[in-house]
Amino acid sequence: MNHQQTTALALVKYGEANSAFAEKQITLPLLQAKQVLVEVEAFGLNYAEVMARRGLYGEAPPLPAVLGYEVVGTVTAVGSEENSELIGKRVLAFCRFGGYAKHVITESHAIAEINDYDTGKALALATQYVTAHYMVERVANVQAGERVLIHAAAGGVGTALIQLCKLKGAIVYAKVSSASKEKIVTELGADETVNYRSGDYEQTLAQKLGNERLDVSFNPVAGSTMKKDARLLGSGSRLVLFGGSELGKAKYGIFSKLNFVRKMGLVVPIGLMMRSKTICGVNMLKIADFKPLVLQACLNEMVQLALKGEIQPQVGKEYSFTELNQAHADLENGQTTGKLVIHWNN
Repeated sequence: MNHQQTTALALVKYGEANSAFAEKQITLPLLQAKQVLVEVEAFGLNYAEVMARRGLYGEAPPLPAVLGYEVVGTVTAVGSEENSELIGKRVLAFCRFGGYAKHVITESHAIAEINDYDTGKALALATQYVTAHYMVERVANVQAGERVLIHAAAGGVGTALIQLCKLKGAIVYAKVSSASKEKIVTELGADETVNYRSGDYEQTLAQKLGNERLDVSFNPVAGSTMKKDARLLGSGSRLVLFGGSELGKAKYGIFSKLNFVRKMGLVVPIGLMMRSKTICGVNMLKIADFKPLVLQACLNEMVQLALKGEIQPQVGKEYSFTELNQAHADLENGQTTGKLVIHWNN
C-alpha cells in the first residue's frame, strides 16, 4: 500500500485558540501488520489538548502537531489479512494523537465496532468514559455507600464518573461552577452538588459531610485543590489525580509552574501510611502504551454498556471542523458540558 495523504488540522503555534491551528496536508506512515486505517467522520476534544495548545503537555508531539485521541469513522484498509473482516466496519477508535485528521492509523486492538450508534455519544465513550471506568473500577475500586467527590462534574469525564459511581451504589458529591450545571449533574444522579463559585467548596462540603469524611476524590484540577481534598478525605480514602487544569490558567511561565507545585504541598509517604490514605496518578497515554489490553477491555466494556442503554454519554456541543478554534476556546473557558464533537462533513 502507498503512503496515504490526508487533510489535518495541525497545531502550528502555542497560545490562544484563534491562532493556534492551520489546515495542512500530511502524509501518513505505511500501515503495519496489526494496524488499521480509519476514514474519519468526526473527532472529539479533551482538556489535555487545551494543555497541549498552551505548551503545557509534555506528552504532546513537537510542532506542527496533529492532536486528538479518538475518532469515529470507517475502516478502509488493514495492515494484515487477519483483520480483513474489519474493512467497511464503522468503529470508535483510539489514537495516540493524530485524531484531528480526515484519516488516521491506529492499532487494531484500539477500536470497537459501533454500527449506527450516535457519533457524539460514541466519542464520549472513548477518552472520557474509558478514563472514568479505569479510575472507578481499577484504581479507586469504588464501593457501595462510599462518599465520592467529583470535580468538574458536568464535563466529559465528570458526567461519566457520576453515572459509573452511581452504578456502583456510591454517594456522589458533584462540584460544578453554575446553577445550570447543578441541574445537569442532578439529573444524572448526583446526590449533592457544590457550586464552587458560590463559596469555598471545602467549607461547603465539610458542612454537608458533618461528622463523615470523603472516601474518594476524582480530581483533574490539582494545585490548591489537592490540599483541600486531603483535608476532606478520611482513613481508607483514595485521591485520584488525572489532570492539572489549574495550571492551564497560569500566566507567568516557570514561576506559575513552581507555584502550582507548591500549592499541592509535600506528600510524606509515612503520613499516608499512618492515615491509611492513597494518592493515585492516572495518565491514560501510559496505560495505552504499557497496558494496551487493559485499555481494550475498558473500551469494550463501555461500548457494551452504552449499546445496552445502561449509561447515557452526554454530548455537549457539536462543531464543524471550521470551528475548531471556537471549540477549543469554549472548552478552555469552562463554557461547555459533556463531550465536544468536531465533524468533518458539516
